[in-house]
Amino acid sequence: MEAPSTETFKLLLAGDVMTGRGIDQALADPLPPRLYEPWVQDAREYVRLAEAANGPIPAPVDPDYPWGEALAAIARLAPDRRIVNLETAITGAQTPSPGKRIHYRTNPAHVGCLAAARIDACALANNHVLDWGVAGLAQTIEVLRAAGIACAGAGGDAREARAPAVLPLPGGSRLLLFAFAAPGCGVPDDWAAGPQQPGVALLPRLDEADAQAVCAEVAHARRAGDCVLVSLHWGENWVGQVPAAHRRFAHRLIDLGAADVVHGHSSHHPLPIEVHAGKLILYGCGDLINDYEGIGAHGALRSDIGCLYAATLSCADARLQALEIVPLQLRRFRLSTPSAESLHWLHDLLAPGCTALGSRIEINPGGRWQLAWS
Repeated sequence: MEAPSTETFKLLLAGDVMTGRGIDQALADPLPPRLYEPWVQDAREYVRLAEAANGPIPAPVDPDYPWGEALAAIARLAPDRRIVNLETAITGAQTPSPGKRIHYRTNPAHVGCLAAARIDACALANNHVLDWGVAGLAQTIEVLRAAGIACAGAGGDAREARAPAVLPLPGGSRLLLFAFAAPGCGVPDDWAAGPQQPGVALLPRLDEADAQAVCAEVAHARRAGDCVLVSLHWGENWVGQVPAAHRRFAHRLIDLGAADVVHGHSSHHPLPIEVHAGKLILYGCGDLINDYEGIGAHGALRSDIGCLYAATLSCADARLQALEIVPLQLRRFRLSTPSAESLHWLHDLLAPGCTALGSRIEINPGGRWQLAWS
């Protein structure tokens, strides 16, 4: 591991935050619970499933309730900026997107759930942001902006969807957040934003042309001293290892100078971590907040264990100086300290893949998880 620089900033990154359906029902002002899924037609069923698994949820809960012990962890980490993938439309729209089997939404009154964790920006290029159509997308962006939360990856046309969220950093530099969806994550082709078409920033192939397109977008917006974070919703929900195409693409973005941090998500569970040319690649951050608690594991994989990733970067060149990982477990729709068994599961899940990528998880005597790399 490299010696930390004396001039650094810290980013807090997390994967999917899904405050719709059951979590929306547990908050103070739930939307009508009707769902349009093949399996469940009432969002309150997800509350009942979670309670059957882990005990009563004290609904109605306060906006900070789902964050639970994560709030103290975030305060201790003291990040300069906080970024998540928001995989829920924030809207009261009543018409679900045709052809989708699952539709997430939360009441705009519940944007305080994001504000409770002082989220600075949300990636929106994912397969649920248009679950309630163009009207739902427009309201989502409007509500976020009114709450002082930036967003990237979706918008009223391709130009807006592909534009970065710009966040100030210590010392006068900036963080540019670009967000894109990529093959395999469930984004319908007709959700792609166009010249006069609202939608998401979609990368169709993850090939050299896509890498060059991202590079051009970054070059257009970047100033000297900026840190560029490229957030990618990519791949299927449950994957046993990092897809080779994802690794090639992440390396290419870094080698082209188009990304200082690659922030990947879509798989419901965390994936191994790599440091390439001194730059951080999170291939899959896993879910952080969801309502899957009563559904159970997917074979050996599970979605109730998520992580916060606190990346300390050099102000000079955005090279990774340190990465602390904070595992958390959802119980009763609230993030808490994982059980010993869950921590062992997560370590066993990540360790072999990290080793193959030239990194390793180290646990210090205080129980804190850190990344080491060659």
